[in-house]
Amino acid sequence: MKKYQPSLLAEDFIFLEAPRWHDNRLWISDVFDHAVYALDLNGTRQKVCVVPHRPSGLGFLPDGTPIVVSSKDRRLMKIDGQSIVEYADLSAMAAGDLNDFAVDAQGRIYVGNFGYDYDAGEPRALTSLHRVDRDGTIKIAARGLEFPNGSVIVNDGKTLIVAETWLGRLTAFDIDGQGELGNRRLYADLGAREPDGICADAAGAIWVACFNTGEFLRVLDGGSITDIIAFDGRAISCTLGGADGRQLFCSVYRGNDNELSERIRKGAILTVEVDVPAPCSSAVRVHSVPSAA
Repeated sequence: MKKYQPSLLAEDFIFLEAPRWHDNRLWISDVFDHAVYALDLNGTRQKVCVVPHRPSGLGFLPDGTPIVVSSKDRRLMKIDGQSIVEYADLSAMAAGDLNDFAVDAQGRIYVGNFGYDYDAGEPRALTSLHRVDRDGTIKIAARGLEFPNGSVIVNDGKTLIVAETWLGRLTAFDIDGQGELGNRRLYADLGAREPDGICADAAGAIWVACFNTGEFLRVLDGGSITDIIAFDGRAISCTLGGADGRQLFCSVYRGNDNELSERIRKGAILTVEVDVPAPCSSAVRVHSVPSAA
């Protein structure tokens, strides 16, 4: 098993979700700072926009339009310059705050939600994954998931993989030509590890952030672990990018749960160079993607 020693790219954030490499910059949501940032490879940041109801999942439509989750009011928002405009309202359908999402080549968005009121301490409950089409249609894509979190589309758009955090597993679905999900199956059983954000590499393996153990793992279909990055803290999410697609960006919280509850600014981005690059050679478009906090 290969192990890595990550280096620091940037710090002084609170809780960073859904890193995405796009247009030679790393885009990322700071959930409790209510802002989306874009960073260059030197770690220099630009505040892109403010999302008052907690930004979370982040991604890009095929034409490059940035979309961000507005978690607490259960909406998808289009980022237009420094402003946000409603793209889809799931408040009447989602059972909990919106979380992370993946976008397919047709611009269909598969978005998860908590399934219950996490902040109020409600008991855990199963929930649905929703699909938002380009014409605004919203429908249930899959039922009976337990805290669907980070997700990624692989296999030339034919497979969706989603992290079910509380079950400690990655779950796979086939995607048919109409965007319907089927053939639900286990991709990887992670045991006591709690998967949060995920991304895929060009070999079809999944990099997964394990929130409770402070690990980033490279996992194959069936559950074999080939690579591991471990540090002291919480692992939140990851994505591949950089000049050659081999830079793994890892969002972390380098503090304890009490410090996180107090919104102490110990969020950071770590990086490592890995062997297998992002799925496309230019590393511009990587459909990936969370969180239990």
